[in-house]
Amino acid sequence: MNSRHYYYFLRRNPNTTPTKKSYAPWLKWHIDLPLMTLLILINLVGLLQLYSASGSDLGLVIKQASSFMIGVLAMLFIAQIPPRIYKAMSPWLYLGIVILLVMVALFGTVAMGARRWLTIPHVTRFQPSEFMKLAMPMMMAWFLANTTLPPKFKHVVLALVIILIPTLLIARQPDLGTALLVTSSGFFGLFLAGLPWWFLGLSVLSAAAIAPVAWHFLHDYQQQRILTLINPEADPLGTGWNIIQSKTAIGSGGLGGKGWLNGTQAHLDFLPEGHTDFIIATYSEEFGLMGIIALLTLYSLILIRCLYIATTATDSYSRLLAGAISLSFFVYVFVNAGMVSGILPVVGVPLPFISYGGTAMLTLLSGFGILMSIHTHKKLLD
Repeated sequence: MNSRHYYYFLRRNPNTTPTKKSYAPWLKWHIDLPLMTLLILINLVGLLQLYSASGSDLGLVIKQASSFMIGVLAMLFIAQIPPRIYKAMSPWLYLGIVILLVMVALFGTVAMGARRWLTIPHVTRFQPSEFMKLAMPMMMAWFLANTTLPPKFKHVVLALVIILIPTLLIARQPDLGTALLVTSSGFFGLFLAGLPWWFLGLSVLSAAAIAPVAWHFLHDYQQQRILTLINPEADPLGTGWNIIQSKTAIGSGGLGGKGWLNGTQAHLDFLPEGHTDFIIATYSEEFGLMGIIALLTLYSLILIRCLYIATTATDSYSRLLAGAISLSFFVYVFVNAGMVSGILPVVGVPLPFISYGGTAMLTLLSGFGILMSIHTHKKLLD
């Protein structure tokens, strides 16, 4: 009970001493127990599947578990910070990362044909675009929360400019996967603010109209990915190999799967990247349709909990931010499952908590830390 509540309590109840409300221990540490439990469960599933998909590489599993623990510590630290602090820092964080993206374009480190990293000599190398996955929804929530809702046309235009600047800088690296995630996180904030349906329809029609022109600005390998999506059998031993083998693995799992450690596509090296981008194919082969349903149920429960936090938030900034982060998590799952099953182009988006990779793990858990901050700080003020 804060001082203001205490004052009004005494005015209404002059002969009564207020008692301090008791809270669960995890709430005092700003932990949302249902969300934390679900995250631990899905990470355990990921570690089991990573052990199988990596050819029983225990070292890889330990590295992934270590990344999860580091991410959880970051999540818990982020959860301690009140949402009002995030609101105050949102435009500065966005501006700072945009400057870093410009620095990447000017003198970033080139690796594997892409210029995506900044190097601090003798210290570390990092990818600024990863931070934009959180900075974008924070910036959009801040901008829209300070306008009238639903947003007017001029505010929609300004919001699209805010989205477009980092998207173009990231796509130029090139990194279409991250650009897609950044764009979607910003657009979700705009959509949740009350974007008219006619504007959504107009956006789809405009995208379809400029697609033939945009095609000529794509890199050769990006064009090839789209052509492979349309007809992977055109080059079954080349660009179409991954998709064909992935669909083979998914189909061979049947209803109940072949059993843990008994998959053949990844173990016999038919499926490249079986422990990263295409890990859901190896999972499907070993656990079948029933396993996929169980995994999607876990993802759905996480998404439902996140959306519940968004709908119960007490201010516009928190609602927009929590909603955008929640729907961005959905995009991770949808895009990975779509590209592995052959209904979307391969863009290098990992499957949350299942695919091997520490950077994506840290980004996701940081977002969940913000959600916990929004929910638990509200609870403590109730």
